[in-house]
Amino acid sequence: MRQLTYALLGAALLNLSPALAADYFPPKGDGWTTHTPAQEKLDPAKLKAAIDYAISAELTYPPELAKVADIRDLRISVPLKYAGEAFNTPIGPLKAHAPANGIIIRHGYIVAEWGKTRDVDMTFSVTKTFLSSTAGVAFDKGLIKNINDPVIDYVKPTPDYMLSHNQPITWNDMLRQQSGWIGTMWGKPWWADRPDAGKPYSELVKGPPPVGKAWKYNDVRVNALALALTHLWKRPLPEVLKEYVADPIGMSDAWHWEGYDNSYTEVDGKRIHVVSGGGHWGGGMYISARDQARLGLLGLNKGKWDGKTILSDRWVAMARTPTGPNPGYGFCNWYLNTRKARYPAAREDSLSYNGDGANIIFVDYQHDMVAVVRWIDGDKMKEFVRLLIAATNEPAP
Repeated sequence: MRQLTYALLGAALLNLSPALAADYFPPKGDGWTTHTPAQEKLDPAKLKAAIDYAISAELTYPPELAKVADIRDLRISVPLKYAGEAFNTPIGPLKAHAPANGIIIRHGYIVAEWGKTRDVDMTFSVTKTFLSSTAGVAFDKGLIKNINDPVIDYVKPTPDYMLSHNQPITWNDMLRQQSGWIGTMWGKPWWADRPDAGKPYSELVKGPPPVGKAWKYNDVRVNALALALTHLWKRPLPEVLKEYVADPIGMSDAWHWEGYDNSYTEVDGKRIHVVSGGGHWGGGMYISARDQARLGLLGLNKGKWDGKTILSDRWVAMARTPTGPNPGYGFCNWYLNTRKARYPAAREDSLSYNGDGANIIFVDYQHDMVAVVRWIDGDKMKEFVRLLIAATNEPAP
Protein backbone atom coordinates (compact mmCIF):
# COMPACT_ATOMS: atom_id res chain seq x y z
CA MET A 1 0.00 0.00 0.00
CA ARG A 2 2.82 2.42 0.86
CA GLN A 3 4.56 1.82 -2.47
CA LEU A 4 1.27 2.45 -4.29
CA THR A 5 0.81 5.69 -2.36
CA TYR A 6 4.29 6.83 -3.36
CA ALA A 7 3.65 5.87 -6.97
CA LEU A 8 0.56 8.04 -6.98
CA LEU A 9 2.59 10.85 -5.42
CA GLY A 10 5.19 10.53 -8.18
CA ALA A 11 2.51 10.79 -10.84
CA ALA A 12 0.99 13.79 -9.08
CA LEU A 13 4.33 15.56 -8.94
CA LEU A 14 4.90 14.88 -12.62
CA ASN A 15 1.54 16.44 -13.47
CA LEU A 16 2.29 19.40 -11.23
CA SER A 17 5.37 20.27 -13.29
CA PRO A 18 4.98 22.06 -16.63
CA ALA A 19 4.98 19.89 -19.74
CA LEU A 20 7.79 21.94 -21.28
CA ALA A 21 9.74 24.34 -19.11
CA ALA A 22 12.43 25.75 -21.39
CA ASP A 23 11.84 28.45 -24.01
CA TYR A 24 15.24 27.65 -25.48
CA PHE A 25 17.54 24.64 -25.88
CA PRO A 26 21.24 25.36 -26.38
CA PRO A 27 22.97 23.93 -29.45
CA LYS A 28 26.04 21.75 -29.03
CA GLY A 29 29.13 23.74 -28.18
CA ASP A 30 29.73 27.03 -26.42
CA GLY A 31 27.12 28.99 -28.33
CA TRP A 32 24.79 28.94 -25.31
CA THR A 33 22.74 32.14 -25.19
CA THR A 34 23.11 34.23 -22.05
CA HIS A 35 20.41 36.46 -20.62
CA THR A 36 20.83 38.96 -17.84
CA PRO A 37 19.13 38.15 -14.55
CA ALA A 38 16.79 41.08 -15.16
CA GLN A 39 15.77 39.68 -18.56
CA GLU A 40 14.70 36.51 -16.77
CA LYS A 41 12.98 38.44 -13.97
CA LEU A 42 15.56 37.59 -11.33
CA ASP A 43 16.76 40.13 -8.78
CA PRO A 44 20.46 40.70 -9.67
CA ALA A 45 21.52 41.58 -6.12
CA LYS A 46 19.74 38.61 -4.57
CA LEU A 47 21.13 36.28 -7.24
CA LYS A 48 24.64 37.56 -6.52
CA ALA A 49 24.04 36.90 -2.82
CA ALA A 50 23.21 33.26 -3.60
CA ILE A 51 26.33 32.86 -5.73
CA ASP A 52 28.55 34.57 -3.16
CA TYR A 53 27.18 32.19 -0.56
CA ALA A 54 27.98 29.14 -2.72
CA ILE A 55 31.55 30.34 -3.22
CA SER A 56 31.99 31.03 0.51
CA ALA A 57 30.66 27.55 1.31
CA GLU A 58 33.28 25.73 -0.79
CA LEU A 59 34.31 22.34 0.58
CA THR A 60 37.61 20.99 -0.71
CA TYR A 61 37.00 17.27 -0.18
CA PRO A 62 39.08 15.23 -0.03
CA PRO A 63 42.02 17.61 0.61
CA GLU A 64 44.37 15.73 -1.69
CA LEU A 65 42.07 16.25 -4.65
CA ALA A 66 42.57 20.00 -4.32
CA LYS A 67 46.32 19.95 -3.69
CA VAL A 68 47.83 17.80 -6.39
CA ALA A 69 47.33 17.58 -10.12
CA ASP A 70 47.30 13.81 -10.37
CA ILE A 71 47.08 11.55 -7.32
CA ARG A 72 46.81 8.25 -9.12
CA ASP A 73 50.03 7.13 -7.43
CA LEU A 74 48.79 8.17 -3.98
CA ARG A 75 45.72 5.98 -3.89
CA ILE A 76 46.41 4.42 -0.50
CA SER A 77 45.64 7.74 1.24
CA VAL A 78 42.45 8.75 -0.58
CA PRO A 79 39.57 9.28 -0.49
CA LEU A 80 39.94 10.14 3.19
CA LYS A 81 36.20 9.90 3.81
CA TYR A 82 36.38 6.13 3.43
CA ALA A 83 39.53 5.59 5.50
CA GLY A 84 37.56 3.59 8.08
CA GLU A 85 36.47 0.96 5.57
CA ALA A 86 38.12 -2.44 5.41
CA PHE A 87 38.58 -2.21 1.61
CA ASN A 88 39.27 1.50 1.21
CA THR A 89 42.09 1.46 -1.37
CA PRO A 90 41.13 3.29 -4.59
CA ILE A 91 41.33 1.17 -7.73
CA GLY A 92 40.37 3.79 -10.31
CA PRO A 93 41.60 7.20 -11.44
CA LEU A 94 41.34 10.29 -9.24
CA LYS A 95 41.87 13.88 -10.26
CA ALA A 96 42.38 17.30 -8.70
CA HIS A 97 39.28 19.44 -9.06
CA ALA A 98 38.72 23.07 -9.99
CA PRO A 99 37.73 25.59 -7.31
CA ALA A 100 34.05 26.13 -6.52
CA ASN A 101 32.09 26.75 -9.68
CA GLY A 102 28.56 26.66 -10.97
CA ILE A 103 25.97 27.83 -13.44
CA ILE A 104 22.33 28.93 -13.23
CA ILE A 105 19.83 28.38 -16.04
CA ARG A 106 16.37 29.91 -16.40
CA HIS A 107 14.04 29.03 -19.26
CA GLY A 108 17.05 27.38 -20.88
CA TYR A 109 19.23 30.51 -20.87
CA ILE A 110 22.38 31.02 -18.82
CA VAL A 111 21.76 33.81 -16.31
CA ALA A 112 24.88 33.37 -14.18
CA GLU A 113 28.17 31.46 -14.04
CA TRP A 114 31.02 31.45 -11.58
CA GLY A 115 34.36 29.68 -11.55
CA LYS A 116 35.69 27.36 -14.24
CA THR A 117 32.48 25.82 -15.58
CA ARG A 118 34.27 24.23 -18.54
CA ASP A 119 36.78 22.32 -16.41
CA VAL A 120 36.22 18.56 -16.40
CA ASP A 121 36.01 17.25 -12.82
CA MET A 122 34.99 14.10 -11.04
CA THR A 123 31.32 14.30 -10.14
CA PHE A 124 31.14 11.27 -7.84
CA SER A 125 27.56 10.01 -7.43
CA VAL A 126 25.99 12.23 -10.07
CA THR A 127 27.47 9.40 -12.15
CA LYS A 128 24.55 7.31 -10.93
CA THR A 129 22.10 9.64 -12.66
CA PHE A 130 23.84 8.94 -15.95
CA LEU A 131 23.83 5.23 -15.11
CA SER A 132 20.08 5.25 -14.48
CA SER A 133 19.65 7.08 -17.79
CA THR A 134 21.18 4.12 -19.64
CA ALA A 135 18.65 1.92 -17.83
CA GLY A 136 15.89 4.32 -18.87
CA VAL A 137 16.84 4.09 -22.52
CA ALA A 138 16.95 0.28 -22.18
CA PHE A 139 13.42 0.36 -20.74
CA ASP A 140 12.13 2.69 -23.45
CA LYS A 141 13.61 0.43 -26.14
CA GLY A 142 12.11 -2.71 -24.65
CA LEU A 143 15.39 -4.24 -23.51
CA ILE A 144 13.87 -4.19 -20.03
CA LYS A 145 10.22 -5.23 -20.32
CA ASN A 146 9.22 -4.52 -16.74
CA ILE A 147 11.33 -2.94 -14.01
CA ASN A 148 9.83 -5.42 -11.54
CA ASP A 149 11.34 -8.36 -13.41
CA PRO A 150 14.24 -10.13 -11.70
CA VAL A 151 17.58 -9.07 -13.14
CA ILE A 152 18.62 -12.71 -13.62
CA ASP A 153 15.73 -13.15 -16.06
CA TYR A 154 17.83 -10.99 -18.40
CA VAL A 155 21.51 -11.42 -17.50
CA LYS A 156 23.70 -13.53 -15.24
CA PRO A 157 27.06 -11.73 -15.32
CA THR A 158 28.75 -13.55 -12.41
CA PRO A 159 27.95 -16.48 -10.10
CA ASP A 160 27.13 -14.01 -7.31
CA TYR A 161 23.94 -13.04 -9.13
CA MET A 162 22.74 -16.63 -8.79
CA LEU A 163 23.07 -16.75 -5.00
CA SER A 164 19.66 -17.62 -3.56
CA HIS A 165 19.54 -14.27 -1.75
CA ASN A 166 20.09 -12.34 -5.00
CA GLN A 167 17.78 -14.22 -7.34
CA PRO A 168 14.57 -12.24 -6.49
CA ILE A 169 16.28 -8.84 -6.98
CA THR A 170 14.56 -6.73 -9.63
CA TRP A 171 15.75 -3.86 -11.79
CA ASN A 172 13.55 -1.61 -9.65
CA ASP A 173 15.30 -2.80 -6.48
CA MET A 174 18.73 -2.06 -7.93
CA LEU A 175 17.72 1.35 -9.27
CA ARG A 176 16.31 2.35 -5.88
CA GLN A 177 19.27 1.05 -3.83
CA GLN A 178 16.98 -1.29 -1.93
CA SER A 179 18.25 -4.50 -3.51
CA GLY A 180 20.29 -5.87 -0.63
CA TRP A 181 22.55 -7.50 -3.28
CA ILE A 182 25.41 -9.48 -1.79
CA GLY A 183 28.64 -10.49 -3.43
CA THR A 184 31.93 -8.93 -4.47
CA MET A 185 32.47 -6.44 -7.29
CA TRP A 186 36.00 -5.75 -8.55
CA GLY A 187 37.51 -6.92 -5.25
CA LYS A 188 35.13 -4.92 -3.04
CA PRO A 189 32.67 -7.00 -0.95
CA TRP A 190 29.16 -5.65 -0.40
CA TRP A 191 29.62 -5.27 3.35
CA ALA A 192 32.72 -3.04 3.09
CA ASP A 193 30.88 0.04 1.81
CA ARG A 194 29.89 2.63 4.44
CA PRO A 195 29.96 0.57 7.63
CA ASP A 196 29.05 2.09 10.98
CA ALA A 197 31.61 4.64 12.20
CA GLY A 198 34.60 2.93 13.77
CA LYS A 199 33.23 -0.53 12.96
CA PRO A 200 34.57 -1.63 9.56
CA TYR A 201 32.86 -5.03 9.78
CA SER A 202 29.49 -3.85 11.10
CA GLU A 203 27.58 -4.58 7.86
CA LEU A 204 29.03 -8.08 7.72
CA VAL A 205 27.94 -8.69 11.33
CA LYS A 206 24.41 -7.46 10.58
CA GLY A 207 24.16 -9.77 7.58
CA PRO A 208 22.40 -9.28 4.25
CA PRO A 209 19.42 -6.92 4.35
CA PRO A 210 16.07 -8.20 3.07
CA VAL A 211 15.60 -7.77 -0.67
CA GLY A 212 13.48 -4.74 -1.55
CA LYS A 213 12.83 -3.77 2.07
CA ALA A 214 15.81 -1.68 3.22
CA TRP A 215 17.46 1.33 1.56
CA LYS A 216 21.24 1.46 1.70
CA TYR A 217 23.59 3.75 -0.21
CA ASN A 218 26.10 1.20 -1.44
CA ASP A 219 28.44 1.57 -4.40
CA VAL A 220 29.15 -2.16 -4.63
CA ARG A 221 25.48 -2.71 -5.46
CA VAL A 222 25.45 0.23 -7.89
CA ASN A 223 28.50 -1.30 -9.60
CA ALA A 224 26.59 -4.57 -9.78
CA LEU A 225 23.84 -2.65 -11.61
CA ALA A 226 26.43 -1.17 -13.99
CA LEU A 227 27.74 -4.65 -14.76
CA ALA A 228 24.22 -5.99 -15.35
CA LEU A 229 23.41 -3.10 -17.70
CA THR A 230 26.67 -3.65 -19.59
CA HIS A 231 25.65 -7.27 -20.22
CA LEU A 232 22.14 -6.18 -21.14
CA TRP A 233 23.38 -3.67 -23.72
CA LYS A 234 26.32 -5.89 -24.78
CA ARG A 235 28.46 -2.77 -25.19
CA PRO A 236 30.25 -0.20 -23.01
CA LEU A 237 27.83 2.09 -21.20
CA PRO A 238 29.68 5.29 -22.21
CA GLU A 239 28.88 4.39 -25.84
CA VAL A 240 25.21 3.97 -24.92
CA LEU A 241 25.13 7.26 -23.04
CA LYS A 242 26.84 9.13 -25.85
CA GLU A 243 24.51 7.81 -28.55
CA TYR A 244 21.19 8.14 -26.77
CA VAL A 245 21.65 10.94 -24.23
CA ALA A 246 24.86 12.98 -24.37
CA ASP A 247 24.97 13.73 -28.09
CA PRO A 248 21.22 14.37 -28.46
CA ILE A 249 21.32 17.01 -25.70
CA GLY A 250 24.50 18.58 -27.07
CA MET A 251 26.98 17.64 -24.36
CA SER A 252 30.58 18.39 -25.26
CA ASP A 253 33.11 15.75 -26.21
CA ALA A 254 35.18 16.46 -23.10
CA TRP A 255 33.34 14.21 -20.63
CA HIS A 256 34.59 10.70 -19.95
CA TRP A 257 33.24 7.89 -17.82
CA GLU A 258 35.86 5.75 -16.09
CA GLY A 259 35.88 2.30 -14.54
CA TYR A 260 38.53 0.60 -12.44
CA ASP A 261 41.83 -1.00 -13.34
CA ASN A 262 40.26 -4.45 -12.96
CA SER A 263 36.63 -3.82 -14.01
CA TYR A 264 36.50 -5.86 -17.20
CA THR A 265 33.92 -8.38 -18.31
CA GLU A 266 33.36 -10.56 -21.36
CA VAL A 267 30.15 -10.37 -23.39
CA ASP A 268 29.75 -12.56 -26.48
CA GLY A 269 33.50 -12.97 -26.69
CA LYS A 270 34.20 -9.23 -26.40
CA ARG A 271 36.23 -7.81 -23.51
CA ILE A 272 34.43 -4.72 -22.22
CA HIS A 273 35.56 -2.18 -19.63
CA VAL A 274 32.75 -1.73 -17.10
CA VAL A 275 32.39 1.79 -15.73
CA SER A 276 31.71 2.53 -12.08
CA GLY A 277 28.61 4.16 -10.67
CA GLY A 278 30.53 6.76 -8.67
CA GLY A 279 33.94 7.87 -7.44
CA HIS A 280 34.01 5.98 -4.15
CA TRP A 281 37.14 4.06 -5.20
CA GLY A 282 38.05 6.40 -8.05
CA GLY A 283 36.60 6.50 -11.54
CA GLY A 284 33.05 7.49 -12.37
CA MET A 285 31.94 10.38 -14.55
CA TYR A 286 34.35 13.21 -15.31
CA ILE A 287 32.39 16.18 -16.62
CA SER A 288 32.08 19.97 -16.70
CA ALA A 289 29.46 22.09 -14.97
CA ARG A 290 28.20 23.20 -18.38
CA ASP A 291 27.55 19.61 -19.45
CA GLN A 292 25.91 18.90 -16.10
CA ALA A 293 23.60 21.85 -16.72
CA ARG A 294 22.38 20.11 -19.87
CA LEU A 295 21.47 17.05 -17.80
CA GLY A 296 19.58 19.32 -15.41
CA LEU A 297 17.77 20.97 -18.32
CA LEU A 298 16.79 17.53 -19.59
CA GLY A 299 15.34 16.75 -16.16
CA LEU A 300 13.56 20.12 -16.07
CA ASN A 301 11.88 19.19 -19.33
CA LYS A 302 10.92 15.70 -18.13
CA GLY A 303 13.18 13.83 -20.54
CA LYS A 304 12.37 15.98 -23.61
CA TRP A 305 14.91 18.00 -25.59
CA ASP A 306 13.86 20.43 -28.27
CA GLY A 307 10.95 18.29 -29.42
CA LYS A 308 12.73 14.95 -29.05
CA THR A 309 12.06 12.34 -26.38
CA ILE A 310 15.31 11.27 -24.70
CA LEU A 311 13.63 9.56 -21.74
CA SER A 312 9.94 8.69 -21.81
CA ASP A 313 7.26 10.21 -19.59
CA ARG A 314 6.74 6.80 -18.05
CA TRP A 315 10.39 6.44 -17.13
CA VAL A 316 10.66 9.94 -15.68
CA ALA A 317 7.49 9.37 -13.63
CA MET A 318 8.99 6.18 -12.16
CA ALA A 319 12.33 7.91 -11.51
CA ARG A 320 10.46 10.58 -9.54
CA THR A 321 8.37 8.13 -7.53
CA PRO A 322 9.56 7.97 -3.89
CA THR A 323 11.22 4.76 -2.75
CA GLY A 324 9.34 2.98 0.04
CA PRO A 325 12.18 2.69 2.58
CA ASN A 326 13.45 6.18 1.66
CA PRO A 327 10.77 8.59 0.35
CA GLY A 328 13.46 11.17 -0.43
CA TYR A 329 14.99 8.96 -3.13
CA GLY A 330 13.72 7.91 -6.53
CA PHE A 331 15.82 6.05 -9.07
CA CYS A 332 19.56 6.49 -8.67
CA ASN A 333 20.49 9.32 -8.30
CA TRP A 334 17.20 11.27 -8.33
CA TYR A 335 16.91 12.94 -4.93
CA LEU A 336 13.35 14.05 -4.25
CA ASN A 337 11.97 16.87 -2.12
CA THR A 338 9.23 14.72 -0.64
CA ARG A 339 7.39 16.67 2.06
CA LYS A 340 9.95 19.44 1.36
CA ALA A 341 12.38 17.65 3.63
CA ARG A 342 15.51 18.29 1.53
CA TYR A 343 14.83 21.86 0.39
CA PRO A 344 12.21 23.53 2.61
CA ALA A 345 12.26 26.73 0.54
CA ALA A 346 11.44 24.87 -2.70
CA ARG A 347 8.25 23.31 -3.93
CA GLU A 348 7.78 19.60 -3.26
CA ASP A 349 8.22 18.60 -6.89
CA SER A 350 11.77 20.01 -7.08
CA LEU A 351 14.60 17.50 -7.19
CA SER A 352 18.36 17.21 -7.41
CA TYR A 353 21.08 14.94 -8.69
CA ASN A 354 23.67 14.71 -5.92
CA GLY A 355 27.29 13.67 -5.74
CA ASP A 356 29.98 13.90 -3.12
CA GLY A 357 32.14 16.96 -3.04
CA ALA A 358 29.41 18.18 -3.03
CA ASN A 359 28.38 18.21 -6.68
CA ILE A 360 24.69 19.05 -7.01
CA ILE A 361 22.31 19.72 -9.91
CA PHE A 362 19.18 21.36 -8.53
CA VAL A 363 16.02 21.29 -10.67
CA ASP A 364 13.29 23.80 -9.80
CA TYR A 365 10.10 23.22 -11.79
CA GLN A 366 8.19 26.06 -10.17
CA HIS A 367 10.62 28.71 -11.44
CA ASP A 368 11.90 26.93 -14.57
CA MET A 369 15.44 26.94 -13.18
CA VAL A 370 18.46 24.65 -13.01
CA ALA A 371 21.43 25.34 -10.75
CA VAL A 372 24.66 23.38 -10.94
CA VAL A 373 26.68 23.93 -7.76
CA ARG A 374 30.05 22.21 -7.51
CA TRP A 375 32.30 21.74 -4.47
CA ILE A 376 29.87 23.25 -1.98
CA ASP A 377 29.52 21.99 1.58
CA GLY A 378 26.50 19.74 1.09
CA ASP A 379 24.94 20.78 4.39
CA LYS A 380 24.78 24.36 3.10
CA MET A 381 22.91 23.60 -0.10
CA LYS A 382 19.55 24.23 1.61
CA GLU A 383 20.52 27.81 2.28
CA PHE A 384 21.78 28.28 -1.28
CA VAL A 385 18.43 27.07 -2.59
CA ARG A 386 16.61 29.46 -0.27
CA LEU A 387 18.72 32.39 -1.52
CA LEU A 388 18.28 31.32 -5.15
CA ILE A 389 14.51 31.14 -4.87
CA ALA A 390 14.46 34.48 -3.05
CA ALA A 391 15.99 35.98 -6.21
CA THR A 392 12.75 35.24 -8.09
CA ASN A 393 10.87 37.67 -5.81
CA GLU A 394 7.98 35.20 -5.84
CA PRO A 395 6.11 34.03 -2.73
CA ALA A 396 7.44 30.89 -1.07
CA PRO A 397 5.59 27.71 -2.15
